[in-house]
Amino acid sequence: MAVPSPLRRGPTVASLLVLTAVSGLVDAVAYLRLGHVFVANMTGNLVFLGLSLDPRSGLWALGSAVAVLGFVVGAFGAGALATRLSRRPVAWLGAAFGAEAGLLALVAVLVGTGVLPTGGHTRYATIALLALGTGLQGGTVRQFGVPGMTTIVQTMTLTGLSADATLAGGPGRRPVRRAGSVVLLAVGAAAGALLVQLSTAAAIGVAAALVGGVATVYVVVPRRAAAPAAPAAPSVPSTPQAPPTRQVPPTRPDG
Repeated sequence: MAVPSPLRRGPTVASLLVLTAVSGLVDAVAYLRLGHVFVANMTGNLVFLGLSLDPRSGLWALGSAVAVLGFVVGAFGAGALATRLSRRPVAWLGAAFGAEAGLLALVAVLVGTGVLPTGGHTRYATIALLALGTGLQGGTVRQFGVPGMTTIVQTMTLTGLSADATLAGGPGRRPVRRAGSVVLLAVGAAAGALLVQLSTAAAIGVAAALVGGVATVYVVVPRRAAAPAAPAAPSVPSTPQAPPTRQVPPTRPDG
């Protein structure tokens, strides 16, 4: 089902582009700090599962399997939430993106305090929670009636951008949106690669803040637009002015 966004088209596309950057950011964190695994790009994890059969690959099947399982659970939860709340899109999107932001914030705090170190067996929990959040995001965005916006996998976006190009004789539909989605995934990954050099927890915290901002926009903006306008101030009646006196011309004396 395609649920219309409670926002205008421009803010809706902008919010999805922000979520696309978040996907690149958390994937950079996972790949660089959690052992060559993705938490948003499940296509990559499926490839890693196959490559891990080579003992010299340096890849571990369990990490990719945990990520896929967490993502599937998150997407399932997104579908269940949409079924119950899609008739109320403000509540639905606020709950879905708010839950993702909460998960990311929780992981940031646990990683920052050392409860969930990025090494050892505890990283499985970190991978599962991050993948749960991105699965929730992906499943929610899928319900949108915004063509060409997935926020996670950009393979089909690149395919559409190239195959539909006017130079190829295609209709050239939505080239800016598609190109922006591809670029922002890379920008998000680059930001994640830079942030993890400072702090892994901070990188995840930035992702949480971005998703939290998106959730806030979906809750606040539609409600402000629907709020009744303030009543106009009563007009003060003007003081009636006396009609102008008619000037009587002086009479001339006879003679």
